[in-house]
Amino acid sequence: MSLQGKAYIAGIYEHPLRRADSHSTAQLHAEVALGALEDAGLSLDDVDGYFCGADAPGLGGLTMAEYIGLNKLQHTDTTESGGSAYLLHVSHAAQAIATGRCRVALVTMADRPLAAAAGTALAGVDRNTMPNLPFQAAVPPQPMYGYAMVARRHMHEFGTTPEQLAWVRVAASHHAQHNPHAVHRDVVSVDDVLRSPMVANPLHRLDCCVMTDGGGAVVVVHPDIARQLRRPLVKLIGAGEAVKHPGAGRIDLSYSAARSSGAKAFQDAGIAPADIGYVSLYDSFTITVIVQLEDLGFCPKGAGGRFVADGNLIAGHGALPFNTDGGGLCNNHPGNKGGMTKILEAVRQCRGEAHPAVQVRRREFVLAHGTGGNLAGAHAAGTLIFQAE
Repeated sequence: MSLQGKAYIAGIYEHPLRRADSHSTAQLHAEVALGALEDAGLSLDDVDGYFCGADAPGLGGLTMAEYIGLNKLQHTDTTESGGSAYLLHVSHAAQAIATGRCRVALVTMADRPLAAAAGTALAGVDRNTMPNLPFQAAVPPQPMYGYAMVARRHMHEFGTTPEQLAWVRVAASHHAQHNPHAVHRDVVSVDDVLRSPMVANPLHRLDCCVMTDGGGAVVVVHPDIARQLRRPLVKLIGAGEAVKHPGAGRIDLSYSAARSSGAKAFQDAGIAPADIGYVSLYDSFTITVIVQLEDLGFCPKGAGGRFVADGNLIAGHGALPFNTDGGGLCNNHPGNKGGMTKILEAVRQCRGEAHPAVQVRRREFVLAHGTGGNLAGAHAAGTLIFQAE
């Protein structure tokens, strides 16, 4: 079933905190929920569908429904796929709306790994129960090592250079300077990236995303409700999801699950990558962006490094602006799961509500994409395409 026109984004909210020592995780979820509903012009009593991931405390949707005060729920979904979960939630919310399961769906994400001193651990994930762990115990679990392998393989296969990787961070920094909440607002150069300490060869410190507390929320509604609200109309016209895993070691590191999720989203939307004027791409590391650009069809496989070079991702300068809030590299990566923030900035751009210095002109069609897991191993991809109506 195509989701084109079946649901609209009515409200969004991004928590301003980047470290939440004074907040509980439940409180963060509640605050982003109320913020998104206020943005939409709706109330808690309007919500009849609720979507969350493993970052929601307690029994997930059950616990948070009581805590937030959601008393009229008819549908819940606790899909967990790491950083891509919230893009899948929007897709699943649209499916639920299209089939009459609910009419106003609330999606929340919030976590506080910095305040909880959890490091890179993901909420709700117990590595000790993972069946593949005995076969991978000799490999450090930190994600940068897997992404370093992907980057090194990309360099070997396609001639990608450290300088080309650095251009992704440079573009993000040009955008983050306009975001008062961004963790890193200083504009950096390619040389700055290459001079930063090596973390996992070939990835330098500035090739890696930030780690933050915080969160965000999205309200997805039936078309009839969207047209009654006094907000710009942002229509979901395409959605896709896919999973890729190592296959017991039989894995090609040159591509990601975006190859499948993107194709499905574009098929739903009935448009091509050339029609997209802005992209929100998961940027856990600079190599993540390059691989996604290729797999989503914005450039041929192997040409991602050349595509991002010389500022091609910088708003007002390049052909395809990306992550105009500063992204996970500079702005925010709450709970080490950055998919929610990709949706939020895509909606801002589609509404024409991004910062004036980075607002794109071609905003009729925008794309948000998230990756959950590790590109060098098991991961899930979610792709959403929105249209300004």
